[in-house]
Amino acid sequence: MKLLPVIFLLALTSATSALDNGLMRTPPMGWMSWERFRCNIDCENDPKNCISENLFRDMADRLAEDGWKEMGYDHVMIDDCWSSMLRDKDGRLQPDPQRFPGGIAKLARYLHDRGLKLGIYGDLGTHTCGGYPGTTLDKIDTDAQTFASWGVDFLKLDGCYSNEEEQQKGYPLMSKALNATGRPIGYSCSWPAYRGGLPPSVNYTLLGEICNLWRNYDDIQDSWDSVQDITDWFFDNQEILQPEAGPGRWNDPDMLIIGNFGLSVDQSRSQMALWAIMAAPLIMSNNLRTLSSEARAILQNGAAIAINQDPMGVQGRRLLQERSHIEVYWRPLSQSASALVFLSRRQDMPYRYHTSLAKLNYTAGSYEAYDVFTGKTLSGLSATTEFTVSINPSGVVMWYVYPKILQCLHFQSCNSVQGLELCQKRKCVPIAVIPPFHH
Repeated sequence: MKLLPVIFLLALTSATSALDNGLMRTPPMGWMSWERFRCNIDCENDPKNCISENLFRDMADRLAEDGWKEMGYDHVMIDDCWSSMLRDKDGRLQPDPQRFPGGIAKLARYLHDRGLKLGIYGDLGTHTCGGYPGTTLDKIDTDAQTFASWGVDFLKLDGCYSNEEEQQKGYPLMSKALNATGRPIGYSCSWPAYRGGLPPSVNYTLLGEICNLWRNYDDIQDSWDSVQDITDWFFDNQEILQPEAGPGRWNDPDMLIIGNFGLSVDQSRSQMALWAIMAAPLIMSNNLRTLSSEARAILQNGAAIAINQDPMGVQGRRLLQERSHIEVYWRPLSQSASALVFLSRRQDMPYRYHTSLAKLNYTAGSYEAYDVFTGKTLSGLSATTEFTVSINPSGVVMWYVYPKILQCLHFQSCNSVQGLELCQKRKCVPIAVIPPFHH
């Protein structure tokens, strides 16, 4: 197996049809409340951390003022426990009046004024997972219209308290209802997670036609074990899942927990790297008001984000699982570039891993490698050059790998025989493709 044919094959197999709403051509980025703040509604005793309009305004301020929006984190997503326990007199969902006294429409305007987008949570069932009013089949059109009237930009539709038949009908109906509002609303479906995540119980062809992204597997928890469990499930099933992702239709391994309590700095880099390789949504769930400088540097790493947001939208793959408990992951990128992640599952000490690009299926040629987390560039790599990377326990080394190409001073390509003859007369020189995050 050689690199360039594999890139073509993966791009071809990922070119499946997507929901025709023009949204989320790259994985969505932003912030969501659930993993960090859960269903904390005790605003009397914990006003800073309860699910309220103040929390979401605070996070919007941080995204707008602390450089997050410029990096692409432009969604603020409300998860469960935002609504009143009762619908209004006209049968519409309404926010809890004590915790959201200004209403959702006013909150949406607050975000839009800052160049941000508002996401909201619903559930295709009698109740949400937290016990709040759900969206039964007869309420789908009403709720879609309500969300649109509030200026909502994104809907996560969960599946608690619903059965297989209701999900089979309801998820496509909500997609149709959202499109019928005339407002562009990104649509996240939790449907696969309730059906085991894999065919034949899950029809990914249909999902790609009705949803922009979907939760495939279990909720993430604030631990390295949880990150590893999710990573293992996605890559153990990569032959099924990888071809289903692409522009406008993404597998979602759940939120980034970087900056919370369960991950070390090395493990935080590992989650960021693996989510970038997976072309996963980069949805943080943390406290942006108290985030450490180390966590911020990882989440705002321009190279990791550029890899995640690559416009080809091809999800990466696991190449190797070594006996030494080192794993290698690879993702093809635009401009014949690629990303490599060397992950250590060891628990003892840094491990020196020896390999070459040729052993990782790269074709003959001259390459450079940019280290995503150190900012250093390794030049003069041929496919057969042996190199060593030192990987910390539960840590990663992540490379952006790009080929050197022959190019004339007058930008004439030297890739053909005829072009090479012409270029030799014009002092053709090898240059490197400039990574997008260097611009």
